Amino acid sequence: MSLIPAFDIGIWNAWILWVLLFLSMIIPDFFMSQEAKERAKRATKFAPLSGTKKVLAYSTHAVIMPAAAIYSIFLPLKIGAAWLYVGLPIFALSLVMTVMISINFASTPADKPVTKGFYRISRHPIYLSVALMYFGIGIACASWVLLLCAILWIVFFHIVIPTEERFLIDQYGDAYREYMNKTPRWIGLPKS
Repeated sequence: MSLIPAFDIGIWNAWILWVLLFLSMIIPDFFMSQEAKERAKRATKFAPLSGTKKVLAYSTHAVIMPAAAIYSIFLPLKIGAAWLYVGLPIFALSLVMTVMISINFASTPADKPVTKGFYRISRHPIYLSVALMYFGIGIACASWVLLLCAILWIVFFHIVIPTEERFLIDQYGDAYREYMNKTPRWIGLPKS
């Protein structure tokens, strides 16, 4: 991994991985009912944030993600490099998580918190899958910039999550409190 990566616009660059990620986010929509689509649409709205938390949350979506996607156009994936073979499985895990999270979300009634699938091992698997995606692409391309984006993503959302969890407690009450007591914030085994 070099400080300044080789910039080269080409067909076999990291942009391919971003396209796969966006497809994994869009394709499940074709198989969802209208009710599930409405639930997913409501979920994409941020909890009411203010001040620094609002800036951090929006900057991850409006600055870090687009900048990383554009940056990936210039990052070659080198066949035969060990970095590629370490990063691709991590990235593939993020794709599987993204699809499974969409299915879990779509199949849960709107009046209940999502607690199945990846939501059993993480209260925030969406943020976790995006962090894994950044790590996977960053390692596959040997890009310290994308690894830094992954770290920023985690730090920013670690600051925002308590506000989101208060919002979810207001929305789901004791059901979400019970879920919080059983399930780790980022990743781990559920408590009995």
